[in-house]
Amino acid sequence: MEHVASDGSSGEKSKAPSPGGRRGRRVRMTGKERREQLLDIGRTLFAEKGFEGTSVEEIAAKAGVSKPVVYEHFGGKEGLYAVVVDREMRKLLEMVTNGLTAGHPRELLEQAAFALLDYIESYTDGFRILVRDSPVAQSTGTFASLISDIATQVEDILGLEFKARGFDPKLAPLYAQALVGMVALTGQWWLDARKPKKAEVAAHLVNLAWHGLDGMEQKPRLIGHRKS
Repeated sequence: MEHVASDGSSGEKSKAPSPGGRRGRRVRMTGKERREQLLDIGRTLFAEKGFEGTSVEEIAAKAGVSKPVVYEHFGGKEGLYAVVVDREMRKLLEMVTNGLTAGHPRELLEQAAFALLDYIESYTDGFRILVRDSPVAQSTGTFASLISDIATQVEDILGLEFKARGFDPKLAPLYAQALVGMVALTGQWWLDARKPKKAEVAAHLVNLAWHGLDGMEQKPRLIGHRKS
């Protein structure tokens, strides 16, 4: 039979006052919840202070845990940083990939520009981390490799356009890298400037890219004295 306390409630330990008369205890996080908390804190600190400026002690203090908890989940600061970078790279690549839907080639350029600017606007901390040179050898990638991955997504689209216009489709990878790099570096500048507005930045990027592509020569020539 269940024991009944004098106040009419059951005598289960989970409902009894905590020692010292204090009522209620801090809810213990599950391992998954703690891991997510540490990732959120790490992302914020890495964006603000960089990898070198962030310590395991500070991460643990912000989370209200001891240093061994950080080591238990990630093996140290390097492991935490690598997971943060990997997540942000996947998130940006996913946004760009999902943003490239069927449409006029010029509209595809707009979609690519907006995808990157949307990411910068919504995940500012993540972008600040990505544009830093990774100091962690085992990190899953660098900003340069991410740009290359994104360029691959638009390479096929450019190849089809090149073929339809009589250009060599084998040059599509070169132009894809150039176009994506232009958008990415402009986005890096816009990260702090935030002027003009996002739509205007996208319009100017597409203006340069589209009219540059529209006026391309099939066999571009050099006009200076240097030929090699």
